[in-house]
Amino acid sequence: MLPLLSHQQTLEPVYLAYLEALEQSDFNGEIDKRYSARLVQATDNSVYQFLPQAVIYPKAQKDVELVLRLANQPEFKAVTFSARGGGTGTNGQSLTHGLILDVSRYLNQVIEVNAEEGWVKVQAGVVKDALNDALRPHGFFFSPDLSTSNRATIGGMINTDASGAGSLVYGKTSDHVLGLTSVLVDGSVLQSSPLTKQSVDHSPTENAFADKIITEIAKVCFDKRASIESRFPKLNRFLTGYDLKHAWNDALTEFDLSRILTGSEGTLAVITEAKLNITPLPKTRMMVNIKYDSFESALRHAPSLVEANATVVETVDSKVLNLAREDIIWHSVADLITDVPNKTIEGLNMVEFAGEDDEVKAKLAKLEATLSEQLANKQYGLVGFQITADKSSINQIYAMRKKAVGLLGATKGTRKPLAFAEDTAVPPENLADFIMEFRALLDGHNLQYGMFGHVDAGVLHVRPALDMCDEADEKLLKVISDQVAALTLKYGGLMWGEHGKGVRGEYGPDVFGEELYSVLEQVKGLFDPDNRLNPGKLVSPPNSGALQFNVDSVKRGSFDRQIPVEVRTNFPDVMNCNGNGLCFNYSAYSPMCPSFKATGDRIQSPKGRAGLMREWLRLLEAEGVNVNELAIAKSASFLQRAQNTLNAKRDYDYSHEVMESLKGCLACKACSSQCPVKVDVPKFRAQFFDIYYKRYLRPVKDYLVAGIEDSLPLMAAMPKVTNFASQNPLSQWVIKKAIGYVDSPKLSVPTLKQRLDGHPSRGYELEDLYAIPTDQRDQYVLVVQDPFNSFYDANIVYRFIQLIEKLGFKPVLLPFKPNGKPSHIKGFLNKFAKTAQDSADFLNKIHSLGMPLVGLDPALVLCYRDEYQVALGHKRGHFEVQLANEWLMTVLDKTPAIEQQNSAEFTWFSHCTESTAKPNTAKEWQAIFAHFGAKLHSLNLGCCGMAGTYGHELDNLERSKSLFELSWQQSIDSISDKNRILVSGYSCRSQVKRFAKFSPQHPIEGLLSLLNNQ
Repeated sequence: MLPLLSHQQTLEPVYLAYLEALEQSDFNGEIDKRYSARLVQATDNSVYQFLPQAVIYPKAQKDVELVLRLANQPEFKAVTFSARGGGTGTNGQSLTHGLILDVSRYLNQVIEVNAEEGWVKVQAGVVKDALNDALRPHGFFFSPDLSTSNRATIGGMINTDASGAGSLVYGKTSDHVLGLTSVLVDGSVLQSSPLTKQSVDHSPTENAFADKIITEIAKVCFDKRASIESRFPKLNRFLTGYDLKHAWNDALTEFDLSRILTGSEGTLAVITEAKLNITPLPKTRMMVNIKYDSFESALRHAPSLVEANATVVETVDSKVLNLAREDIIWHSVADLITDVPNKTIEGLNMVEFAGEDDEVKAKLAKLEATLSEQLANKQYGLVGFQITADKSSINQIYAMRKKAVGLLGATKGTRKPLAFAEDTAVPPENLADFIMEFRALLDGHNLQYGMFGHVDAGVLHVRPALDMCDEADEKLLKVISDQVAALTLKYGGLMWGEHGKGVRGEYGPDVFGEELYSVLEQVKGLFDPDNRLNPGKLVSPPNSGALQFNVDSVKRGSFDRQIPVEVRTNFPDVMNCNGNGLCFNYSAYSPMCPSFKATGDRIQSPKGRAGLMREWLRLLEAEGVNVNELAIAKSASFLQRAQNTLNAKRDYDYSHEVMESLKGCLACKACSSQCPVKVDVPKFRAQFFDIYYKRYLRPVKDYLVAGIEDSLPLMAAMPKVTNFASQNPLSQWVIKKAIGYVDSPKLSVPTLKQRLDGHPSRGYELEDLYAIPTDQRDQYVLVVQDPFNSFYDANIVYRFIQLIEKLGFKPVLLPFKPNGKPSHIKGFLNKFAKTAQDSADFLNKIHSLGMPLVGLDPALVLCYRDEYQVALGHKRGHFEVQLANEWLMTVLDKTPAIEQQNSAEFTWFSHCTESTAKPNTAKEWQAIFAHFGAKLHSLNLGCCGMAGTYGHELDNLERSKSLFELSWQQSIDSISDKNRILVSGYSCRSQVKRFAKFSPQHPIEGLLSLLNNQ
């Protein structure tokens, strides 16, 4: 039986006392001391894992001031803090053993946009892409770009002085900071913006602490100017941690403390607001995708592309390209990076020109002529190039390049490409030689690696593949890190050219020398004399000892390796999560992880859930319990489970924290395709549920959901009686209070059986199907029933039968066979396996006849392909059930086309499981409707909030409603004719009916109306 699981990571007394004092104060934010919350914030996008004491979520700047002012009391001087935004750091930048100050949950507003003067004021927690959403209507954007822009916060960008594609033109974040509002370690507020030399010395404020910081840092940067100029590398991407070089302008007439704060990684102050300059959106954008026979060819050709005055020059190697080909992202770029006959593409340079129309076209024409000549002369290893002027296509190319960061994590095997020495920067003219030596270094260690980056700026991301569960590989990481640090210095570069230093502060003395390194220590000491803000990173105050953290600091792998190999193998989705954080995508119109969007709680995300599950597996092993044996063990007796359930509030059990996270999952499966490493949360969620409920009692509603497919045929025998029994107010009240189930749908009246009474599609037995002559079987279409459409929306199935007939085929309604999806969602894995095997055996017999099997509901059809394969393996067989659109695409050439009907326009709202698992679905429906004379628009939407039965559970009702309002309600409101809205998922149609108060059509109903009107 699953044991009670505890951990030894209790809060230190000083932190408990401090948090209790904070709770008793005027603090208006939130404090989270749960072990699960601490675990989720213990990792970022790096290999490191530092468990914090707690997580604090300030709701306003006043909360940040209070947090630090309280900690300034003598009894709390040992309390330390680290500010955190999106958690996308690749070297442990915001990780700490102290308290996390997470500004992303509440301090995420765009305060003011001043288009006339070209600036914006924002809170530190606003996501970069969200800021650009706010700026776009004004014709501007915040131009520093980065691959994690859909989850990285402005505060994080400022603290790491982030930059990315196009930095030669657009610069780094620090180039756009006009002013900062920061809270100092004593709780006072610092306003920083450019000051004249005279005002530095002669304009005191009420904040003496801030005045001293400004005066003394201005003086030391001025006095050490010559040393700074001679020692600091001459790089576009130079990032010091404390930018001594740019604190004074070149003329030494203006001092800006914001330059010191930008890139300080939270070690000096907590930045809460920023005033930023913004860039007009370019009127014209064009891109050339240049293909090469080798990655070296792409690198050596890059300088000439920079000389062509390109806005952006990005590169990727064949490893990244090949991983992209296997990902969902490739469908959107395949036509933009086509194969070259008889050639292998081993490298790709993406060159963008942006600006005024005439200027862009002239630059492009010149480059096109040059490339054509070089291609004809077989120079530079060119094998081809493609040009696109479509903004959407250009954005899709960048989306592929941005996803490359996570795609490398999908590399097969236990060794995964890791970020630890991946943002090296050297002068662009040295890049090719540097990379060749870098590759030789890695080849000397027999390592695989992937490469991509910004060749125009001399920055290339190189991720060597290592297994952090292997102690030898962990030691090798330090060896390689040291070698890369030395190599970058050899080529006049820097190891941290883009993503900040983090734990790599140990390399600082070699870069800056003793004199300037002591200046950095002095800066830290002025701001944070007791070393309490993100201590152990970048530098320490003078005379405070060595840095607390370094490249050898505790890594996630040291915990993961405590989990037996066979367990790791059985939970690959749990172990493969690399912290990339794409599941934190801010956009309400992205299907990725609706539970995170609804709550803002990182526990309610794929990354959070994978992290909690890893700890669960580790704690089980620490108790000497084999989880693989638990999975096949019998449940405890009913009385024992009842007793355990009654004692659940009394007895701490870490499993409850895992359950809290996993039960919030909608099981929409967007993560299984949207995540770069394909983390499938519903899969391990079902595994956990199955084991958890061997110790505890299941909720009654779980049995209701899992048994729905068995009970529906019985209920449908008396649909009116069943509806009366379930839909009257008293019954609904009892069901709500006793079971926790709301808004249950009515059974269809008349039933599907009644609608098709006497219809030739009914009554087929297996023998009848076998009796159909082989030469006539291509005339038949076998309709596979699902529980939701057949029993709750029978008219849809009826209309599909009519559509098949209208197209000249003979429909056959197969007997209803439970699919098992509801059982799987609730973790009844034994029941699911039996149901799946029974259905698979039946469908395989029919599949052998060679007639198409077609189902209507995306979630149920896709279950046959995914969950069946996992549960049954080779016993699944080879049957294939198509979605309606997939089947229709195969018969379009056999059906006459219809001329365009002027008024025939529809809008298709996708089912999130369908749109993520089958990204071409929208294009298929558009092609189908075009064939039959209609125009179909498709919308990119997030989850509707229903997700099977999730939205019917009382505990989930508010989340379900909020998700619907995020993207669906607004999109529905924008369409005046609701009869033109088409929704393919049953659960989505139910949600629309519940909250938007109308019943949308299925796409097949729209098609049938077109055929009936011709």
